[in-house]
Amino acid sequence: MLSFPVTPSLLNHSHLLHHRPYFSFTVRSSSSSSAVQEVEESSKSTADAGELSSELYVSPPFPQIRAAKRVVLVRHGQSTWNAEGRIQGSSDFSVLTKKGEAQAETSRQMLFDESFDVCFSSPLIRSKRTAEIIWGNRKEEILTDYDLREIDLYSFQGLLKHEGKTKFGPAYRQWQVNPANFSIDGHYPVRELWARARNCWTKILAHESKSVLVVAHNAVNQALVATAIGLGTGFFRILLQSNCGVSVLDFTPSVDGGSPHICLNRLNQTPNSPVAAGSSGGRKASKRIILVCYGTTQGDSEASVAYSAEQPMNMLGIIQAQKTAELLLDLNVSSIVSSPKNACVQTAEAISRVQEAADCLGADCVPRYVELKKMNDLDVEDILQQSKKVIHLKSIYNNTFTL
Repeated sequence: MLSFPVTPSLLNHSHLLHHRPYFSFTVRSSSSSSAVQEVEESSKSTADAGELSSELYVSPPFPQIRAAKRVVLVRHGQSTWNAEGRIQGSSDFSVLTKKGEAQAETSRQMLFDESFDVCFSSPLIRSKRTAEIIWGNRKEEILTDYDLREIDLYSFQGLLKHEGKTKFGPAYRQWQVNPANFSIDGHYPVRELWARARNCWTKILAHESKSVLVVAHNAVNQALVATAIGLGTGFFRILLQSNCGVSVLDFTPSVDGGSPHICLNRLNQTPNSPVAAGSSGGRKASKRIILVCYGTTQGDSEASVAYSAEQPMNMLGIIQAQKTAELLLDLNVSSIVSSPKNACVQTAEAISRVQEAADCLGADCVPRYVELKKMNDLDVEDILQQSKKVIHLKSIYNNTFTL
């Protein structure tokens, strides 16, 4: 199942996100054994042919849980091989740098208020040390799980990136442009990783705990997020995890006793700005789309209000909008598209005002113009009204998307 929260919060680093009600966009996969078996057979035969659609890795339902569970995923801090630009994979020769230790300490402070029951960690030194710093003086033992190790990259491991390109040529190129079908030494690393992530979830969800900390690596944390929300191997590198980036998933029991309801609460939350100029997850981007939710309104505290964006923002919402505008100050925003709802327009206008004044430091300066337009298609209420009918999509799972 897949659920996206629609809440009045600021970007993906708001600590208020999990306290707000949300509308659920749910994806249900067929739970029949015949459907699962069909996928397994299809995956095997297609893998032999060398090409595998990412859809084949949309997972069967998760095991039933009896109580709500929150899982916080953290990537390790910067390692020596991160700093050198060396391919790590599941090798265990790198350790945290001083910067990596500091990042882990910052993450510990960010997560200080979380009442974790248990900590799972990759056994690799860089991850285990990060877990020890975040876990602090808690008495409970950190549980290491070999399945949480980083992606196995076999002969690539230990090479500098330019060495991989020189030595392996086409294989390295495939790793860069088509990782889902990348093979090396007789293995398909990304496919293996997705299967391993599923196995990790089985163990994590089976543990008798309500709040779980998992400290691991970039690729395996991507796979954990993707398999939880039903995304296949084609999404590898889309859900990048920064050093000490935090992602949060909430699991709640299903009323019918089946696969739990899963909500991606936060994705790659970092102590630094998540929208630093010049890069996107460490990669150059020609265009960027930044999603911002409106600030708090009076309706957020009134259970009778179905969709609070219709109301104007309260004082807290105005402050939130201004803080978001300041967070985006380093970006040269050229246009802003907003829902026509009051709170959304107010938030957009706050960002626009700061953007237009950003370059105007002298008396002779001419403010930069930021295009601001309203788009009805961004109105969540309309989307909800239009989506009440069940839409059947053809896929190998015969997935049913309902609202």
